[in-house]
Amino acid sequence: MWSKNATPLNQRRKNNMKENVKKELDTIKQMVLRWRESYLGWATSDGGNDYLIEEFSEEISMYVSPLVRRLYENKFLSLSEHHEFMESCYNQLNELHDLIKIKEAESQKTPKGIWA
Repeated sequence: MWSKNATPLNQRRKNNMKENVKKELDTIKQMVLRWRESYLGWATSDGGNDYLIEEFSEEISMYVSPLVRRLYENKFLSLSEHHEFMESCYNQLNELHDLIKIKEAESQKTPKGIWA
């Protein structure tokens, strides 16, 4: 026979699981942001940085997407939560692109060579 405490125990487990999933998503989000900053650090001021955006996209597809997809497949995330999280990750590609272009533009404003 089930005890009267089964429902609160199950509820605590569900709450703990939701908390764990949130922590996992926060960790993944921080990892993606660190990757973005790392790729930005590798960008050169003279252009030719498109490969950085491609590699960043590949990392998200290869490492983040499968993790988030599994959370969805195991019903820890709804479909809309899955899409929203992945969209936020891929938006970091646009951020990286924009930051790289700013870095390249700033270097073009700086005169090169020795000026008397």
